[in-house]
Amino acid sequence: MSVPLSRRRLLTAGGAGLVLAGLSDPFRAGPARAAVTADLVVYGATSGGLAAAITMRRLGRTAVVVEPTSHVGGLSTAGLGATDTGVQASIGGLAAEFYRRVYVKYHGGTLTPTSPLRMTFEPRVATAVFADMLAEADVPVVVDARLASLGRSGNRITELRTEDGSVYSGGVFVDATYEGDLLAMAGVGFTVGRESNDTYGETINGVQSRNTHQFVYPVDPYVTAGSPASGLLPGISATPLAPQGSGDDRIQAYCFRMCLTQAANRIPFGRPSDYDPIRYELLLRHIQAGYTGPYFTTHSIGGGKTDSNNNGAVSTDHIGFNHAYPTASWAARESIVAEHRSYQQGMMWFLANDSRLPASVRESTARWGLPVDEFTGTGGWPPLLYIREARRMVSAYVMTEADCRGRVRAADSVGLASYTMDSHNCQRVVVDGKVRNEGDVQIGVPAPYPVSYRAIVPHQAQCANLLVPVCLSASHIAYGSIRMEPVFMILGQAAATAASLALAGNVAVQAVSVPTLQTRLRQDGAVLEWGSTSEVILDNASSSGITRAGTWLRSTSIGGYYGPDYEHDGNTAKGVNRLRFRPTLPTSGSWTVHLRWTADPNRASNVPVDIAYAGGLTTRTVDQRQSGGQWVALGTYPFTAGTDGSVLIRTEDTNGHVIADAVRFVRA
Repeated sequence: MSVPLSRRRLLTAGGAGLVLAGLSDPFRAGPARAAVTADLVVYGATSGGLAAAITMRRLGRTAVVVEPTSHVGGLSTAGLGATDTGVQASIGGLAAEFYRRVYVKYHGGTLTPTSPLRMTFEPRVATAVFADMLAEADVPVVVDARLASLGRSGNRITELRTEDGSVYSGGVFVDATYEGDLLAMAGVGFTVGRESNDTYGETINGVQSRNTHQFVYPVDPYVTAGSPASGLLPGISATPLAPQGSGDDRIQAYCFRMCLTQAANRIPFGRPSDYDPIRYELLLRHIQAGYTGPYFTTHSIGGGKTDSNNNGAVSTDHIGFNHAYPTASWAARESIVAEHRSYQQGMMWFLANDSRLPASVRESTARWGLPVDEFTGTGGWPPLLYIREARRMVSAYVMTEADCRGRVRAADSVGLASYTMDSHNCQRVVVDGKVRNEGDVQIGVPAPYPVSYRAIVPHQAQCANLLVPVCLSASHIAYGSIRMEPVFMILGQAAATAASLALAGNVAVQAVSVPTLQTRLRQDGAVLEWGSTSEVILDNASSSGITRAGTWLRSTSIGGYYGPDYEHDGNTAKGVNRLRFRPTLPTSGSWTVHLRWTADPNRASNVPVDIAYAGGLTTRTVDQRQSGGQWVALGTYPFTAGTDGSVLIRTEDTNGHVIADAVRFVRA
């Protein structure tokens, strides 16, 4: 007779209403081992995993989520509260519902299909939203349950076994982990690292020596400055820089997405027990050379809190210390996570306390601290390391740069992605006697693009009942665009819907009817296509529709721009320099206006933008020090077909460089 869990915690938000074999009473005392049977077994309580399980329950089938850590919600509840969205209108289905629920949590009222989406939020609010959705769907989530082995019958998984001996049997399985541990154990093909540009005919994969998040002042790489014999400082590779575009096994850097506050009761940054100032020598030398910051981002998410991320040449990314993580054992991974935690906590203590730093740096950092009401189980520190990429499946369809740029479009779309092709730095090297970062890429995509169903299912011969919505089949640089939390939820919903159809038809997941799958996804609110009649983009480099006053300078120095470059006012001729976008709209109606720019501390935080529409004029003020490299919605307005509407970027009284990059109009 199967029994419930005890030593491992079973989280069920809705009590015992969901009856699964072995989980009829999840709070009943009993032995640790359990035997659980469900239609869908999801390994990984990331946002994508939760979306899959909730969807399966809404489709009338059973599901269980098995999570190897003690944390539920992935990065969406672990500090990544400033959601990387790309085009917000391309987010549909359960993902859009999640962000609408976040809005209702903050603003009250009743959740409706037309409630606004709120893309910035405190971790505790995201946790509450997921708890509500899990409770309503009656989804059991088992935590602290690491995968130990699999049962197989031919090319199908029959059961998932965890380290304590519990067994989870199912008809279909989903690997929703950030690491891809289940797919690897199932014998599914995968890759780690960066393909060369030649592998898939790409241009920005492999080694990329660029100028974003780069040293802006020369910094000596040696322990004793000027003495190669003294050895390299920590984290600097002795391997010479490989040719641009060549492949390797390196992955982009990890960090913790800190939630910070300046509240009076904040938790001050602590000094790690293994603190070693040599770790921060590069940062110290960069500051001594003239760098004045920023040293980390402070993106507001509400409640007086931030989502704080890497920013600059030496910041929260622990570059080069994660390369072994994707395929490492749990013990080795814990060591890597501990190293990242110690480094980042030590960096914050260093910035707030080291007497060699200017007082202005120490004082500005010490104004920040950890909130007392977030991550209470870990002292205010985020419970999960941001695993930006690990394993990536290799299946019948590999998403590549060509998909991101719209040069090819998969017909079997199960959702859209739209964020910048984004890779953080992968290594530090020595070039001409100075340290240099390598690997950072920030290149915008022209429009939302489809993610292929074939990219979330393995080759059938390898496994016929597994779906992979997180570690999907994509090249390094394409994954850099796809790897966003809303997309993981979109693909999690698609995976569960496909699983339900596979069970109903008693077929392999690869044999599911794509048109039937797409029809059901559309019924459930998914957005699968992005047509030219739904969107108009006007770039600064467009041959028509752009008028300028004054002098505008073209640049590519800060990544994340749309098209070949962007323009700026040189921080001069304020009030004289102006740039107007005048698009040609195909139809009259309501259009949402989005503006794009590249962010940097030298930008203006008070840029006036005039939106001229049918019967009116609205001025919005944008902060170009934040939210760079993405489309920022400025509101929805009525427009007539043709060229009557416009967006004017002005420079009057602005407090920094004003950027003009591109404007997007999306049918509301």
